[in-house]
Amino acid sequence: MIGLGQVLERWRSSDAIVRDLPLPLLLVAASLIPALHVPGTQLGDLPTRPLDALAIAVVALECLPLVMRRRWPAGCLALVSFGFALDQLLGYHTVAGIALPVALLSAGAHLERHRRTVAVIGSAAYVLLAVALDRLGSTEGVAGFITFYLVLAFAWGIGVWLRLSRAAEAERRRHVAETTRIAERTRIARELHDVVTHHVTAMVVQAEAARYLSSAPERLDQTLAAVSDTGRRAITDLRHLLDLLDPDDGTEPVPSSVGELYALVERIRRAGHPVEFTEEGSPRSASGKAEMAAYRVVQEALTNALKYAYGIRTVVHVRYEAAEVNVEISTDGSRSGASQLGGSGRGLAGLRERVGLLGGELSAERRSGGGFVVRARIPEESPK
Repeated sequence: MIGLGQVLERWRSSDAIVRDLPLPLLLVAASLIPALHVPGTQLGDLPTRPLDALAIAVVALECLPLVMRRRWPAGCLALVSFGFALDQLLGYHTVAGIALPVALLSAGAHLERHRRTVAVIGSAAYVLLAVALDRLGSTEGVAGFITFYLVLAFAWGIGVWLRLSRAAEAERRRHVAETTRIAERTRIARELHDVVTHHVTAMVVQAEAARYLSSAPERLDQTLAAVSDTGRRAITDLRHLLDLLDPDDGTEPVPSSVGELYALVERIRRAGHPVEFTEEGSPRSASGKAEMAAYRVVQEALTNALKYAYGIRTVVHVRYEAAEVNVEISTDGSRSGASQLGGSGRGLAGLRERVGLLGGELSAERRSGGGFVVRARIPEESPK
């Protein structure tokens, strides 16, 4: 059996004319069926005329155009207004008069162009209707006509407010989507920086070292093998990153984690850079957000060490605690001419943002005796 939720979902997904049909049919029934007859709108206090065959046509003209109140709001308003005028001038005074404020509200909410022109023409038509009713002997008076006009203007105003609210919500969603898109591009650019800068730097250093090993074939072979391994790792990481850009690829990217820190440190050692790595405790997750951020911190710091302190002792210390991961990377000095840490600073800026989003802190400072130290405190995710 079809559930109520499925029925409502089908109803919401149906054509606008189908969804707008029940109201005009209800108004027609309330106006023409004696058992459902209720007092209707009476503008002008003219004598009420009994329903006849002409009344059916007037009620239909007044109500049925409401089925297109969202698709063609201006045409709907024109037909409903004409039917309302006939209803009042002929003295039927049916409940179908409710269709006019509904049409005004819909026009205010859905009319995209010529709204001011429609408002002016509608106001002029109302004045003509008031004059015609007055000549037919209406006792409504100016105050009564003005009061009814204000009621109609209020219905139009509600429609305008709904349209503005809908436009504001659409703009808010567009802004959120644009912000999300920019954030995603920034994240991907940061990942590309981390992957490309680290691996290419390691390959450049290894290639430079190979130039001086022509007299030592075994060491030259090891260095060239390290270059090859680093290149393959770079390709693998780039493939994983490109998976993020392919929505049709069902594979999930494999994130780096603290579990790969040993391999990272070993690659740097094979590039000829001395690294001491110590670890306290154990990670709560092999690929959690805190662990991934810690990996990127170590990767960026070691990349900078290759650039600015190649061959100088570098110490990496990672400590896992119950609520956070603490990382510290330091060098004993730097090569001459290395005046700043991190080149353009894009990598460190991206790391600060990454760590900050997790509620942590990252600092990168030059040491008084030369070299640098990078410290990061990265909170763990709360268990769900």
